[in-house]
Amino acid sequence: MTTPTPEQRLQALAINLPDVINPIGNFRNAKRIGDLIYVSGQGPVTADGQYLKGKVGAEVTALEAQAHAKLVAINILAVLKAELGELSKITGVVKLLGMVNAIPQFEQHPTVINGCSDFLCQILGDAGPHARSALGVGSLPNNITVEIEAIVSVKPEGA
Repeated sequence: MTTPTPEQRLQALAINLPDVINPIGNFRNAKRIGDLIYVSGQGPVTADGQYLKGKVGAEVTALEAQAHAKLVAINILAVLKAELGELSKITGVVKLLGMVNAIPQFEQHPTVINGCSDFLCQILGDAGPHARSALGVGSLPNNITVEIEAIVSVKPEGA
């Protein structure tokens, strides 16, 4: 029996990757250097282009923000799919940097970012486990709840 591809795992969950939103500014969604791809910070943007906003620990709960982080994982995968053509070219998620727009008293940053980590492991299988930092910040662009950067290793070009 063959291992399902990341695309097959997404399909089994009835998840369609959204179109990638072009960044506003002089940067790219992703930059490949050798066998690494650096993914710019992605936020919880719905398929219809709506930002999920709010201060975690005030108007947004940790579990709601965790679901937002899962949406960020979907958006990260969309960026990687656009860059690579197929997600099976990913050999490993190297590191995530998760930023949570939280009140100063909030302490559950890792719980929030688990939404992204767990989903990437679910979809990418053995390529999913990674190093990670999860931290709280005073604000994020457009008042989004979560922003996450990723570094992934990929098969050499032409492989």
